[in-house]
Amino acid sequence: MQIHELSPMPGSTHVDKRKGRGHGTGNGKTAGRGHKGQKARSGGGVRIGFEGGQMPLARRIPKRGFNNIFAKPLEGVNVSVLDRFEDGDVVDANALLVKGILSKCRYGVKFLGEGEVSKKLTVKAAAFSATAKEKIEAAGGKAEVV
Repeated sequence: MQIHELSPMPGSTHVDKRKGRGHGTGNGKTAGRGHKGQKARSGGGVRIGFEGGQMPLARRIPKRGFNNIFAKPLEGVNVSVLDRFEDGDVVDANALLVKGILSKCRYGVKFLGEGEVSKKLTVKAAAFSATAKEKIEAAGGKAEVV
């Protein structure tokens, strides 16, 4: 094979459609825009969500509450996962990531009270539920808010 014999794989390239270049091209005259109408005009068309003057769906549906765009959502973890650690360990977001309990932790961890704790651990987190804190301290550990 010579370098001048190289060509792209079949189907990997295509020729651009040349619109408005005569009847022979198959895309002449109206250039695929049809006859007249709003979408046939240059600069014509409607905005996203426009329904021809009918009240749009986004405005017909009732709205409830609000979405706080500044919220920093915490990762929720139950205290039952603490039994995977050794007695006396310090458990924080990094330790949870290393163990594979969490896949990501952008803003911090909140421990929730589901399950039981049998080991004495120092747990450092952004927040604790009342039952989680109670269970950690009942097992002889410490719950520290970081």
